This record gives sequence, C-alpha cells and structure tokens, in this order.
Amino acid sequence: MRVFVTGASGWIGSHTVDELLAHGHEVIGLARSDAAAATLTAKNVTVLRGDLDDLDTLRRGAAGADAVVNLANKHDWADPAASNRAERASVEAIAGVLAGTGRPFVFASGLAALAQGRPATENDPSPFHGVDSPRGGAENLALATEGLHAIAARFAPTTHGTGDHGFVASLVAAARRTGVSGYLGDGSTSWSAVHVTDAARLIRLGLERAPAGTRLHAAAETVSNREIAEAIGRSLDLPVVAIDPQDAERHFGFIGRFFGLDMSASSAITRAAFDWEPTGPTLVEDIAAGAYKDA
Repeated sequence: MRVFVTGASGWIGSHTVDELLAHGHEVIGLARSDAAAATLTAKNVTVLRGDLDDLDTLRRGAAGADAVVNLANKHDWADPAASNRAERASVEAIAGVLAGTGRPFVFASGLAALAQGRPATENDPSPFHGVDSPRGGAENLALATEGLHAIAARFAPTTHGTGDHGFVASLVAAARRTGVSGYLGDGSTSWSAVHVTDAARLIRLGLERAPAGTRLHAAAETVSNREIAEAIGRSLDLPVVAIDPQDAERHFGFIGRFFGLDMSASSAITRAAFDWEPTGPTLVEDIAAGAYKDA
C-alpha cells in the first residue's frame, strides 16, 4: 500500500514508518521542517511539506494514498484546547477524503478515562464528544463517520524506548530538578505501557487487517506510579518519596496532572484478533537500561 503518515518524523511515527517500509509498503510522510524532510528523504520516503493546521495539504496527502495513519499532535500543554481543535480538524479533513472509498484510516487516540475502577477494554467507547473535549472528541467523530474505514489506535500513556521525550522523560526531569523521585499518594494508581516498536507493529497490523470500527489497544503491561518512581530512583540514584496529590503539579510540573490518574487497559481483544504479542522491553527494563539518562 501507499500510506500517508502524519507525524512521520515523530516518536511513534518514525518507528511506524520504519515498520511499514520493512513490510513492503510505500510511505508518504508529512514534514513541517527541513530537518524532518531530510530524515524522511534518507529513508526513501516521499515527503509532503506541511503541518497539522494545513488542512488542504492533509487532504492532498490522503487523496494520493491507499491508506492514512494520522499520528501528528501539537502536544501543546500550555494550550490544550488548541491541540484538541487541531486534532479534530485534521481527523475531520482526512475523513472527508476517505469516506466511501474503503481505504483504511488509522488514527491516534488514548486510553485515559475510558473506565472506572478497572482496566479499560476495546469494547469501552470513548466518553469524549465535541471539539472542547480531550483530543477534540476525534475518536467518536471518526468512528461515527458514515462510510469511513476508521481504526482507532489507543496508545498507552507511555509509549517508551530510547529517545522518548514524553511523559516518562518529564518524570525523570522532575526527579533531577527536585532531587527526589516521587510517586503520588500510596503509589497504587497505574499506567499502561508499551514499547514503541510494539506500538508501531500494531499500527501496521491494524492498517493491513483491521475492519472498520476497530479499537486497537497498544498496551503491553500495567505499571503502578510507585514502580515507575522506584525505577527512576534506582536509575538516578535518588531517594523515592511519596508526594501529596495536592502538590502534584507544583512538584512534577504539567505531568502532575496525569501521573496520579489510573490509565490502565487490557489489550486481550487486540492480541487475539491480530496475533499481536508485545516483545519489546518493559518500561522498568528500559529505565534501568538508561533509555532516559539523557532526558
């Protein structure tokens, strides 16, 4: 297939591009900078210059492809509303091109707030609707679009590995800044985690095999916030301490809004349906191996 990938030079996107190329697919990659374009060109990826706000370019990329993987996100924690609006607009623009064509559309989604008191499953619908909701309600928008072969890829809150600059890197930075590796409350709330290569493989499998309306759970394991703090503490040789949840944002920065949330999920349905078995290192193994030493 000829696959248009947004976020093609990003963390998950770059690994997804490698996975697609390794399995014989042709890739068109969206690039917003000269550096990103050069990186993609070196991989023999066809470059389409533009960004998430350039909706005409997104439509053009989708129109020239057999399938689309939408992974770009602004991740603007100072203005999350802008990120939400951009995500919804990009999904809406691509969906408008692909609806009725049968061409698959895999788009990034998340695992937060899908279930209470238990791990979320693929059968749990997203509670988010409308542009003002998290991620702009893009998952429900896409899955409800008539005639669209939509596939929601719900990523664990930490998609980890060497080079990750996401949530765990922010926790490491907070530990260095404060001199302690903190966990919130009793440390029992949990996150799902997945190695980035396993996530990329799942995207490729979903693109090739998933029927319309599928929710993929890119989640390999569940790790408590205390286990994460203890792994960071061992890696940096820092004491591990409990942080009052009321002080979460003061101590951790923006990541404190999320660290105490239970964002755990099962991937049993995904594994069975697509013969997906994670093989990458665990989060604790990655931290111990130094994946975040330069974060």
